[in-house]
Amino acid sequence: MRAVILMFDSLNRHMLNPYGDTVVDAPNFARLAAHALTFDNFYAGSMPCMPARREMHTGRYNFLHRSWGPLEPYDDSMPEILGSHGVHTHLTSDHPHYWEDGGATYHARYTTWEFHRGQEGDPWKGDVAALRDLSTGGSQMRRQDVVNRKFMGTEAEHSQTRTVDSGLEFIDRNAGVDRWLLQIELFDPHEPFFASEPYRDLYPALREDQGNDWPDYLKVTEAASEVDLMRARYAALVSQCDRSLGRVLDAFDRHGLWDDTMLIVNTDHGFLLGERGWWAKSVQPWFNELVHLPMFLWDPRTGVRGDRRISLAQTVDIAPTVLAYFGLDVPEGMDGRDLAPVITGDDAVRRGGLFGIHGGHVNVTDGRYVYMRSCHDVTNQPLEEFTLMPTHMRARFAPDELRHWEPAPPFEFTKGVATMRIPSRALWMNPWPHGTQLYDLVDDPQQKRPIVDHDVELRMAQLLVDLMRDNDAPTSQYERLGLPAEGPVTTDHLRAAADLERTERSLQPLDAEMEQHATLLDRTLEDLLGDDIMQPALQRYLPGIGQVEMVNVSADSTLRDLVRVGVLPRACFDDLVAANLDPAGSAR
Repeated sequence: MRAVILMFDSLNRHMLNPYGDTVVDAPNFARLAAHALTFDNFYAGSMPCMPARREMHTGRYNFLHRSWGPLEPYDDSMPEILGSHGVHTHLTSDHPHYWEDGGATYHARYTTWEFHRGQEGDPWKGDVAALRDLSTGGSQMRRQDVVNRKFMGTEAEHSQTRTVDSGLEFIDRNAGVDRWLLQIELFDPHEPFFASEPYRDLYPALREDQGNDWPDYLKVTEAASEVDLMRARYAALVSQCDRSLGRVLDAFDRHGLWDDTMLIVNTDHGFLLGERGWWAKSVQPWFNELVHLPMFLWDPRTGVRGDRRISLAQTVDIAPTVLAYFGLDVPEGMDGRDLAPVITGDDAVRRGGLFGIHGGHVNVTDGRYVYMRSCHDVTNQPLEEFTLMPTHMRARFAPDELRHWEPAPPFEFTKGVATMRIPSRALWMNPWPHGTQLYDLVDDPQQKRPIVDHDVELRMAQLLVDLMRDNDAPTSQYERLGLPAEGPVTTDHLRAAADLERTERSLQPLDAEMEQHATLLDRTLEDLLGDDIMQPALQRYLPGIGQVEMVNVSADSTLRDLVRVGVLPRACFDDLVAANLDPAGSAR
């Protein structure tokens, strides 16, 4: 009995052929769907990268208690549990976040592991002159990426290829041995969309393209032609991922692994490529393009292939499914569910799924409705971190962050261990400008029209609270969201109607015409707040904006920053433009 997990990063469900029409050339995903079970209602839980991987290890939501960070001392780790019961686990990956401060405890839970360097801004090759050359523009990470690419000039040298090579080497060496798990984890198609030439050649627009393939986490202001080009760059990288998938499927064919080896193909989240007027993830609400995920599973015990399942499932369900497959008990602290009943009969294993990012909306779906609960007021407080491993993505918590920590009583899942309670701010992830949103995915599958329905909202808010209680969410989360920590949700707690105007403003797209007002866009928040004409317009759309620490933006943020990241809506920009004109219509 063996298992292989092939995990991608930022893989969009809606751009894969098993899930609908697409311009992406990806025949091996269709081949996979014919060999495996396709999940139609699979959702993310905690975002983005490492929070999702903590869920894959622990079978628990991460985002209610903590932001990005390592495994905690009290965490149960699925690979580690397998290893302690004689199942050899091997990780091979080019995902650089595993080897940063905020991910450094994950890879060591595997029996053996390999890392293939070069993705994104991985501090890999030391070309000192190039890294110091500020004339090339961009951040240190982007300059490092330019350096790294020089060492991945061919498909064979690409870190994705090297990662799959090592995974196939593991299979070839161990195909005749029982009781192992292999996790081949690819950073692609995460940005930047650095695809090898054969896959770029599949898309005519890219054959002469030398443009930027690394979109910022902002609202779209680029022309439609540039949006289309960026989507083609992403598509080329998905085609390269498809080729890697095909190589794994070939290994299953070559070694007869279909007879006795589970195969899971999944991702952590999606990525917005101009949909809803946004690039990327994290800074906007977690719409379905980001959280409704592709998921494929082959279980040799059942032989179910070429079929689909509609039951709701999530990333937290992967760990208990794998443990049960190897005949091991699922730890009491895991809230995920073994998906075996779904595989064999589409029997529901969960009535709802939570998803979100620490400090952002807390979201819930029952498979039909999606409810996105925003914070109760503009402060997005109280917000707290509960951890014994105080690290961010690439750095430890600073002394200023730790100065006011307090011991917190143990949670149900911390094995009697108290944690550090650390006051937190969510930086650009304050959900208040977007408001509380409710969507009916049957009537509006693309989530274009937020609805107001008190009965549905009451039921979904109660489901959200029930699931938060099941996961022992901290009291501060209920207070931040304006929801009851005890007792029922009532109509007094509903927010969708009150927030609707703010929600609709937040959904307004931007356009390139904004740049006609570049002088205004370049004014800083501090400058605008000191302007008697500008300040009232700002206060109208974001009350309390003068209290900079409350809205988690810096005084030197420009108007362009605030609008493109969604802190201020397009309507506020239009009002500021009008306020900036003198009676004759000229800019002041």
